[in-house]
Amino acid sequence: MPSFALKVTRSGLAGLGRLSPKLAGKVAFQLFCRTPSRRPLGAKATAAYMEGRQRLRAAEEVPLSFPGGRAMAYRFNGGAKGPRKRYLVVHGWGSGSEYMSELTAALASTGAEVISLDLPGHGRSAGRSLHVRLAVSAIAAASARFGTLDAAIGHSFGGASLALACAGFLPGIDPLEVKRLVLIGAPSAMGWLFRDFGRLMNLPAQTQRSLEEEVGRVTGRALSTYDERRDMLDASRPVLVVHAEDDKEVSADHARAYAAQGEHVRLFWANGFGHRRIVSAAPVFDVVNDFLSEAEGVESAGDGAEGRVLSFYRAPARRFS
Repeated sequence: MPSFALKVTRSGLAGLGRLSPKLAGKVAFQLFCRTPSRRPLGAKATAAYMEGRQRLRAAEEVPLSFPGGRAMAYRFNGGAKGPRKRYLVVHGWGSGSEYMSELTAALASTGAEVISLDLPGHGRSAGRSLHVRLAVSAIAAASARFGTLDAAIGHSFGGASLALACAGFLPGIDPLEVKRLVLIGAPSAMGWLFRDFGRLMNLPAQTQRSLEEEVGRVTGRALSTYDERRDMLDASRPVLVVHAEDDKEVSADHARAYAAQGEHVRLFWANGFGHRRIVSAAPVFDVVNDFLSEAEGVESAGDGAEGRVLSFYRAPARRFS
């Protein structure tokens, strides 16, 4: 049964839509981009958050500014001397650097300089809304501040934003310079999110069209272009896609769509970890570490669209050092 708040929101959008579908579409877009509360819900989330906050105490906090917003970045090993790799980690919707911190700390334990980015409206970044242009702008600001990246690792919406950033997809934002890309539980298209939101809000056709047109006005790219089949993942850049076939938030078909773009894309099934536990799973850490540790120019053959299966029940429970 719909909640009282949802009923009120639906009623308000319906009434506004009868007066002005265009205005209703704008309001619907603002609601779509509204980020959830940063306060962890439940005992498990609270414990994970507090553990993550403790890990982040070892990092340097670096505020970033960009057109339209401000973001917080956490840098591990920023003062280390000698040559080392540089990695960027980007969380998903409703998450934050705290929830990615186990992976971030594991990467930093290899001696790499690791930057964990709080997207706008999340963690300790400013704002209460987030859309693709804000996310890609924050990623660009991190790249400008810290320099060329050896790898970028993104979960869910953060992974999709990294893929778009690498492709130089949004007008006015230069392509992200990165040697390797890791996408964990990341969507390969965006249209389904807006269609699902429209159904949730019971939007009539005219208001739905206005909502989708607002995507183009705000981000600079029509919503349909986010779903076009194209070789977004540059064939010269090795890509690792990690996904769980039991992911209930982002269909495994998105991982298959990425893998179909060429042999430079490797797909690993981390089955049993779903959408959120995947970012703190030991076998996922191992796969990511192996991928990032490869010598440049020495690539193993792709595993194909079916990928390699990493079972929750059979995978080794160890962290890399």
